Amino acid sequence: MTARAAFELRLRRQTRSPVLPLVLFFAMLSVTVSFVAYVLWPTWDKPETSFDSPPLPIVVAGVLFNLPPAAIRAPVQRQPGAHERIDLVFLWPSLTPPPTERIVSTEPPAANDGDTSPLTPRDGGDRLFVTIAGLGNVLPPAERLRSVYPRFFESQAKPGNDGLAVLPFRSGTPYDGEDLIYPVDEPNLFSARCTREVVRPVPATCIHERLFDAAEMTLRFPRVWLGDWRGVVAGFDRLAAQLHQSTDGAERK
Repeated sequence: MTARAAFELRLRRQTRSPVLPLVLFFAMLSVTVSFVAYVLWPTWDKPETSFDSPPLPIVVAGVLFNLPPAAIRAPVQRQPGAHERIDLVFLWPSLTPPPTERIVSTEPPAANDGDTSPLTPRDGGDRLFVTIAGLGNVLPPAERLRSVYPRFFESQAKPGNDGLAVLPFRSGTPYDGEDLIYPVDEPNLFSARCTREVVRPVPATCIHERLFDAAEMTLRFPRVWLGDWRGVVAGFDRLAAQLHQSTDGAERK
């Protein structure tokens, strides 16, 4: 056997050696175990932000808001950064966070020092619930008001109190049992979609929506507050200015 033939024979024997497959197997096993350990490794929740902390910089749908931690209802949302949705609650008319989230007061809260606003909760509670979320595929409030709601209205609006008009939605529509309420002389100033008080223990409620670029702010409040609708509009303006510093481009509907 020549030297060349002997070298080729040794090379073939080394190639068939089981060492290389074993090395590859253990390498793949090590990678798999490392990945599983990383995925299943226990994580610890971030420390909850204190209620008395400064307002948190929170981004919803690319829009920056400064939100007081004490007003944020869900503990998981009390973290700065980007969120899909934020739920808040404020005392009315002071527009401050409630002392504790779960207590529902039946007495009107005291206004802030120097606040001469005529806003009063009347007999409809003292909580204003606010949700901030991305608009997504939903039409903007102004577009809904122009192109969606009119398809479900009754024939004409009814006069309400203090210059308001009440436009009922037809029965059998998606908005059955609701009214659209707006000022007769300034319909573009303010509007709210409100339920009717059918069962006395269940108060009628209203929804007012405002748009901040791609973020929509939904405010829920008792319908009885519209007895002072000008004060309600002023209060919502103040709250928008507190939560979002630049409100020039906000759409009020």
